Amino acid sequence: MNSPQILTRRSFLNHASILGLGTAVASLTDIPFIMQRALADGTIGRPGANGRVKKLLFVFLRGANDGLNAVIPYGDAAYSTANRPSLYIPPDAGLDWKATGDAYTAPSGANTGTFKTAGGQNLGGLALGNGFAALHPSLKFLAPVYNAGELALVHRVGYPSQSRSHFDSQNYWETGAPRDGSVKDGFLYRAMVESGLANSNALTGVSLQSSLPLVLRGSKAAMTNLSDTSRYNLLGVPNTAAGNGKADLFLRQSNALRFADRKNRDLLELQYNNLSKTLEIFAGLDFNEPIADAENTDGDRPYTLFPTSNATNGGYAANNDPSKYVVPTGSYDFFTQLKAAAIVLNKTDAIVAGTQIDGFDTHSDQGGATGTQSNLLRRIGWSVYALQKYFKQNADKCRWEDVVVVTLSEFGRTTVENDTNGTDHAEANVMFVAGGGIKGHVKGQRSGVFGCGTADPIAWQTGQTGSMFGTEGRYLRRTYDYRSVLGKLMRGHLGADDAQLARIIPGYAKANQMLKSGGIQSDDGVRIAGEPDLV
Repeated sequence: MNSPQILTRRSFLNHASILGLGTAVASLTDIPFIMQRALADGTIGRPGANGRVKKLLFVFLRGANDGLNAVIPYGDAAYSTANRPSLYIPPDAGLDWKATGDAYTAPSGANTGTFKTAGGQNLGGLALGNGFAALHPSLKFLAPVYNAGELALVHRVGYPSQSRSHFDSQNYWETGAPRDGSVKDGFLYRAMVESGLANSNALTGVSLQSSLPLVLRGSKAAMTNLSDTSRYNLLGVPNTAAGNGKADLFLRQSNALRFADRKNRDLLELQYNNLSKTLEIFAGLDFNEPIADAENTDGDRPYTLFPTSNATNGGYAANNDPSKYVVPTGSYDFFTQLKAAAIVLNKTDAIVAGTQIDGFDTHSDQGGATGTQSNLLRRIGWSVYALQKYFKQNADKCRWEDVVVVTLSEFGRTTVENDTNGTDHAEANVMFVAGGGIKGHVKGQRSGVFGCGTADPIAWQTGQTGSMFGTEGRYLRRTYDYRSVLGKLMRGHLGADDAQLARIIPGYAKANQMLKSGGIQSDDGVRIAGEPDLV
């Protein structure tokens, strides 16, 4: 008869790794003992005068979103049926896209389909009030956020000598170091290390998806990934008082076993303690709590902000009307993750959280006002609206003014439609940046659109030889380097100082990259505008 196995701390962690601990919670410890450091000069993770910490929520649009059909350059005659015969999106009926002022708010009402006009027709492009650009109709829920001055749309975003490989370009966006294979860790990981808090806080950077993304990965610290909000507990016990008590007792008893001091014993102790703390934090969060809008949405009724079933998806449940869905029915997993990211930022000390949307590689049957890309954009439009409402209505450790929501996507898509009614890999794209502290649209004073208009620091050039064909005669040419956008947020929002920023995004230490002030980037001779005035 075999003797009972004694489960030591070492065997406990080894077994956890062997049995796939990462499938539910990938690395619940945040930084080894050897990386402990005093808080740096910047203010990342430090409470401001109001006692609150600035935070960031990211959403990676994987596959490369078509920016030209997301924020539409109607002011450029090259955006046409000649170049995009099946993908072209006409302006909304009777809408003067040349008018200036607020963004156009699409018709809505209890008897109107969510993405239809009062007459039942599909919506068209929704003017943004800068006399040049418009929103894809599936982004209609961005209009109220934009009109509140809490959304910036940064167009013509890329990086020098653009790679058209998904794998490479996603890596470059996530490391913050384009075409530099020596950088192996993510820029948000480096930001969390620079905070100086990862050795004392159980949570600093958190992703909510199937596995930890590169943007939060690094060699000397470990961020947290939660792949399933209902299965975070590595012991597999139910998330009940009895189950959590059993898990806690197990951890306490195993941690009571003493060992002789050896090299790395402090590291093991720290990891073990942070593991226990993180499990306790997740046990105290209610990820299933229904969260509804505080006002009638879409002229109908208060909608659930994070739809995870047909019954909670817009106004569908009232009369089984599919035209009242606010998001596609296939997006419930994403909204479960997005809701969890919002809750983690609002209820814990985490500084960064995020997730992703897959499926933007639209080589065929992309669709125009409706179709594949349209359904993906519906997720973005409702996400930003829902996050604004959530943080305004449920502020705990994070108000809407304390958080910035930013999208990432590896590159844009071709100006000219291909022969399979889609678009191929290209260069410049669009980034969505939202939050209560964002310098967005102010009627009569400033536009919330950067890079898509004639009044920009580097004006959009129109026609068949203009900006839409400015790179290699076929791709939208960049005006902003994505690192300039992220750098502005790292410094102006999270609180990195210049020395930290040069470590978080290495290009800031290189004068020839022109990331802060703008100028000609030496890699390929393209002139960029530098940091947009976002915060």
